[in-house]
Amino acid sequence: MSSATNPPRQGACLDREEYIEQTYFFRVFRDRLLENLPAQEVLETIHEEVLTTTRLPMVIEFLRGEVGLHGRLSRGMALLTHYFTPFQVFVFQRAEEDRSKFDQLTALEILQHEASYKAQGATPAGLFVYQFESISRNRLGYDRGLAAVAADPMFAGSPWNDWILHARLQLGATDFGELIYRCSQQFVDDRRRATGESDWSPAQDVLFGQREGRIAKANRGKDPLYMFAALQRQLGYPTVPRPKKEEGLEQQVPALQAKLSHLEKRIQLLEAETRGNLDLSQFYTKPPEFPSGE
Repeated sequence: MSSATNPPRQGACLDREEYIEQTYFFRVFRDRLLENLPAQEVLETIHEEVLTTTRLPMVIEFLRGEVGLHGRLSRGMALLTHYFTPFQVFVFQRAEEDRSKFDQLTALEILQHEASYKAQGATPAGLFVYQFESISRNRLGYDRGLAAVAADPMFAGSPWNDWILHARLQLGATDFGELIYRCSQQFVDDRRRATGESDWSPAQDVLFGQREGRIAKANRGKDPLYMFAALQRQLGYPTVPRPKKEEGLEQQVPALQAKLSHLEKRIQLLEAETRGNLDLSQFYTKPPEFPSGE
């Protein structure tokens, strides 16, 4: 496989039934991992469930072999460049990194929603925003992440590919809402009204529609998450799964400390009893004092 910063480009997009089966695969895989089933066992059973008229059963068989040999699902995905996109590979690679805080369950949920969106008829604008927000929310790294996004078959070989790679270099220096606004139909309409030139055309391609541009314009200078939420509300863009917080961590730590303290006391008592110098007076309680009668 090529380096992570230059992932391999793929051919055409898959058929709709492939994305439907991918959605099922990622969802069921995640559900069974939640039941503490080994990944290899899940792959062995789910192989029989997916539609045999698709290529997914053969893909799962290959992945099962790779997991058995190397223990990493992303390694097998990276070899199947004709089936999995560089973004799918990147997401799972990040989940399988040893020191990553990004877990496989969230990765599978992201891929499930992405496959479902593609099965419903994804637009380039909607897919880009979904993938960008997935990278942003989970802090997966813009450099490698956007390089993988640009290589998606929906973007590769089109103006989208060049724009995404260019936007990758501008992040941090240019507001993200501004980047979207300036390549939208809303920006073109605003310039035509401002200049009075009805035939004015931008130097770059118009990639986003008027509604996307209007939402991006209203969110310039704000947290991009507000813009993502507005696009989801107004235009039906897919929702990105939120990173899962560790539940009740603040409550669990004091309870754990109390248990450890209790165990330490019990060990001390056992050691004292073994040495023969157990002092039970420390457990005596002073009887209550009652007022004397007059």
